[in-house]
Amino acid sequence: MTTMLSTLRRRLSVLVTVAGLGALAGCSGVTYAETQLPTTPAPKPSSSAPAVPAATCTNATQSYDPLPSLPSRGDITDASMRRIISKGFITVGVSADTYLFGARNAFTGGIEGFDIDMARAVAKAIFGDPNKVQLRVITAGDRIPLLKDPDRPIDMVARNMSMTCGRWNDIGFSAEYYHSGQKVLVSKALPGAKDLGLADLKGKRVCAPTGTTSLTKLQEVKGPVVVTAGTHTGCLVLLQQGKADAITGDDTVLAGLAAQDPNTVVTSAKAITVEPYGLGLNKADVYLARYVNRVIADLEADGEWKTIYNRWLAGPLGPAPAPPTPVYGR
Repeated sequence: MTTMLSTLRRRLSVLVTVAGLGALAGCSGVTYAETQLPTTPAPKPSSSAPAVPAATCTNATQSYDPLPSLPSRGDITDASMRRIISKGFITVGVSADTYLFGARNAFTGGIEGFDIDMARAVAKAIFGDPNKVQLRVITAGDRIPLLKDPDRPIDMVARNMSMTCGRWNDIGFSAEYYHSGQKVLVSKALPGAKDLGLADLKGKRVCAPTGTTSLTKLQEVKGPVVVTAGTHTGCLVLLQQGKADAITGDDTVLAGLAAQDPNTVVTSAKAITVEPYGLGLNKADVYLARYVNRVIADLEADGEWKTIYNRWLAGPLGPAPAPPTPVYGR
């Protein structure tokens, strides 16, 4: 009996020991897994997308691709163009004193010139009538503020406006429709007047309108005394009053001033800038820009652009050259 009890106790002891070791092994396995193989936390998503570099302007004449063809008014769904169509006319900011480009006719009272014909061409494309345009006389300094105005007091600017990368930051442009350059108009009373350039006018009072690239360029030239006026005609008045000796601006504008005052002359000095003219638009009006670009392309293709040029500029500048080559893809 005693022997049997001893044997039973030994067997129970072995079973308890094995069970204990199994339990320890099980605990050891869990602990090992948690200690040696920790779970790596998943990376948190970035709170913002990587910064995308802002597009840079490498060519100020580059505009938007033109529409393939001019749509009928009923097929146009763009909000800005629907607003123009609903008004029954397009409102265009223009000059009234830039002879040959936008100037008031003393006999009829109407405003006429190269820029005015461009504005009327856009009106004709939209409405079938070139007279469906409201011409609003503005100064050069008014152009960008009015185009940026959220109340949209004007739909477009046709006022010998040079396209620049800086201006593209504020407004939009059509494709280039005219190619000009900055020169100098002087009083014939100045010695050697015909050959003078800006650099030759040291100490002389040179006028340019406020809000123009011509004024910006004048301010970069050492020597001349800078004088300003609201318009080129204002500069001409200052010259006639003896308060300015010269005027700087685009050659086409100066040609118009010289035609009005025979005591002045546009000098033969080389143009100091290249001035590509574009029709100014609100920056958001991309569809309108594409529409206008189609109008300009059609004017050039059917010869109407040359007709407009010769109507206004053939006299002082000679027969029409080839139209500017458009640059698209903005």
